[in-house]
Amino acid sequence: MGNCGTREEAAVVNAQVVQQLSSLPSSSVKSDKIKQQNHSRSISDLSDPSTPRNFEDARKNAVLYTHVIAFTLFELETITKSFRSDYILGEGGFGTVYKGYIDENVRVGLKSLPVAVKVLNKEGLQGHREWLTEVNFLGQLRHPNLVKLIGYCCEDDHRLLVYEFMFRGSLENHLFRKATVPLSWSRRMLIALGAAKGLAFLHNAERPVIYRDFKTSNILLDSDYTAKLSDFGLAKAGPQGDETHVSTRVMGTYGYAAPEYVMTGHLTARSDVYSFGVVLLELLTGRKSVDKTRPSKEQNLVDWARPKLNDKRKLLQIIDPRLDQYSTRAAQKACSLAYYCLSQNPKARPLMSDVVETLEPLQTCNDPSESSLGGPFAMSRLPDYRMRQRFSNNVGPGAICRSPNPNISPGGPAACRVR
Repeated sequence: MGNCGTREEAAVVNAQVVQQLSSLPSSSVKSDKIKQQNHSRSISDLSDPSTPRNFEDARKNAVLYTHVIAFTLFELETITKSFRSDYILGEGGFGTVYKGYIDENVRVGLKSLPVAVKVLNKEGLQGHREWLTEVNFLGQLRHPNLVKLIGYCCEDDHRLLVYEFMFRGSLENHLFRKATVPLSWSRRMLIALGAAKGLAFLHNAERPVIYRDFKTSNILLDSDYTAKLSDFGLAKAGPQGDETHVSTRVMGTYGYAAPEYVMTGHLTARSDVYSFGVVLLELLTGRKSVDKTRPSKEQNLVDWARPKLNDKRKLLQIIDPRLDQYSTRAAQKACSLAYYCLSQNPKARPLMSDVVETLEPLQTCNDPSESSLGGPFAMSRLPDYRMRQRFSNNVGPGAICRSPNPNISPGGPAACRVR
């Protein structure tokens, strides 16, 4: 059959298109068990020498793509040089991702833009339904902290997605690849804030969306380190009305999934908050959520680190040793935020909107090398942002991170509001 869904050159994904695409058969079956971490290269790990390096022009052109385009298979073969192996950006459960470049040579009227083309692996565990989920959600949702879906292709049994190209690749590579320069404290907090804004937008949508697969490999970075959420194949529409949760098969990535979701299959927005807490902990410690190369007691990051997050003697011991300069007060507040996000009790976790509000003051506490704050412990510009406790019975003793530095006043408890 020909290109499915629509034949218009600039097709907007609407309810009719989604319904039409939904009627297509799925060529693969989902796995019920949580995916083990088995990443090779991630989206945007590589870059094409021919890809334009004018980041600002690319960003401006990306804004012009307000509608999702139905591409032909021939067009996507053209921009990836017939899916040449040296154009591969990464591989995952969905399939292979290739770099490409669209412009008027591909189709009249298209603005010049580097893109990433994700090709469904027909033999893989993730199939048509995940592809359709991405088209459905990203085709209708637009936010600066979500990767923009430029278009899709559906011809015969071929399923492809076209995204804006993210020049700096995944957060996973910046944190864990030994060859990369360690991210500074300010950039880590910037990334945490951007990712939090993306999740908050999803949770506060007219029909809430639960992301369900929040992890470092799904957080991509633009040229200015703007964090954007990618890979919406496991996203689910959230509960509505009197519903308290969505019952679903347990899927996600081991080490990031909330414990109550793993045990019951009950999915809520607080499940995403837990996953955010894991990623925040990875940003703070520079450690992976699960690392089998470490001693047995340190292999699970949450089990190892969470008890230390509210211990004034141990808090700074878990901070990434590659971070030379950072504010102790900012570290204290970020650690306390992670502590609450990782609560075993979902109701004790903050809302993502509260997480955003907590992280915003920390953006002013930059590294001395990148600002004029006057040193790593300068506090004058960091607001004394007080925590509002709303579930006093749900919070264990010693939940407030105290200053690990005796020379700094302990008067500023962590910036975390709990609902």
